[in-house]
Amino acid sequence: MYQNSLDFALQMDQNDPLRSFRERFYFPRINGKDALYFTGNSLGLQPKTTQHYLVNELEDWATFGVEGHFHARMPWFSYQDFLTNQIAAMLGAKPVEVVAMNSLTTNLHLLMISFYRPTATRYKIICEYDAFPSDLYAVQTQATFHGFDPEKAIVYLRPRDGEVALRDEDVLAAIREHGESVATVMLGAVNYYTGQFFELDKIAAAAHAVGATVGFNLAHAAGNVELKLHDWDVDYACFCSYKYLNAGPGGVSGIFVHERHADNKDLPRLAGWWGNDPDTRFKMPRTFVPAQGARSWQQSNAPVFSMAALKASLDIFTSAGMMEPLTAKSKQLTGFLEFIVKSINSSLPQPLITIITPSDPARRGCQLSLVFREKGREIFNELTKQGVVVDWREPDVIRVAPVPLYNSFEDVFQFGQLLAEVISEQVNTD
Repeated sequence: MYQNSLDFALQMDQNDPLRSFRERFYFPRINGKDALYFTGNSLGLQPKTTQHYLVNELEDWATFGVEGHFHARMPWFSYQDFLTNQIAAMLGAKPVEVVAMNSLTTNLHLLMISFYRPTATRYKIICEYDAFPSDLYAVQTQATFHGFDPEKAIVYLRPRDGEVALRDEDVLAAIREHGESVATVMLGAVNYYTGQFFELDKIAAAAHAVGATVGFNLAHAAGNVELKLHDWDVDYACFCSYKYLNAGPGGVSGIFVHERHADNKDLPRLAGWWGNDPDTRFKMPRTFVPAQGARSWQQSNAPVFSMAALKASLDIFTSAGMMEPLTAKSKQLTGFLEFIVKSINSSLPQPLITIITPSDPARRGCQLSLVFREKGREIFNELTKQGVVVDWREPDVIRVAPVPLYNSFEDVFQFGQLLAEVISEQVNTD
């Protein structure tokens, strides 16, 4: 299917219906030319329209002052509403189930306050052992906040001996094993380190079967993999917008809360003014009346500039047809990267690179995590000097993420050429 040649890469780009979207983004310049940028899993590139969207809000602020809340071209009072349908389409959700607000870990804590409701007998949280530190800190402090010892309350899921990625069947087995002592299951939908995409529908069904709630951190999933949160019966989720969603550093986060919780006024939450029913919000009621659905978790008014940056990117996703066509390209592009890396490996006297990301395209997004038998950090440093933007994650992984919105097959081919040259320079291949 694949060929390790420039002609093949150029032909694939020529046949790519999404190829023009690359021109909608700024690429960093390194050594006088566009970087080979493969870190959309850490910070997405800036859309060329972002400045225009931000300037519009600055102009409306200058023109209207406080009246911009109701008279701006996109009135600030309703700004979160302008994102709702696009976010819902991105997450496989209904509009009532999503809202953009706050930052990622703040949202995770707010959701866990609502959906982690431990008792003396049902108090455990199931999460990955190698989850991103923010997730670990959140679940640990939530357990402590409720008076439990985190070492006893948290069930850490570890890969089998000699393996790096978790097996989905082991996740399901752990849920069944701990059964009625589980209060909630909270996982990263796509693991930041391995790039593994979990079977969220099966995990949700298993959690509900034992009477637990289930939630996911979508930091590495939103804008990367196709999601169907509503159909998968997920209780809660949160996402960030600065990775695959290209909304800039520290971009606004957002949440998903399943529709079945939309009108549950008894579900505990930390209330804020902006989460009050908008019909009575400016009547300043002394008692909180939650808005319907996810919007009732809002606390403060919309961070308009951050949301404007997200809107610029979401409009590009909409033009591209959202996640179905992007996922199709992602599988081809990541498959080509996998082929290139394996080709390099097979040309060496003994294999140097281990791909720890699952080989099944359905169980990963566009990230491949590469472990080098030796000289991994030196290889990373030299790639950086050569204008390749990938990232290093301790203790031993180079993460490479070919993003379908703006990376090309030629990018992947050129990366392979540089990687082979650097390996030849750094590692004794005689």
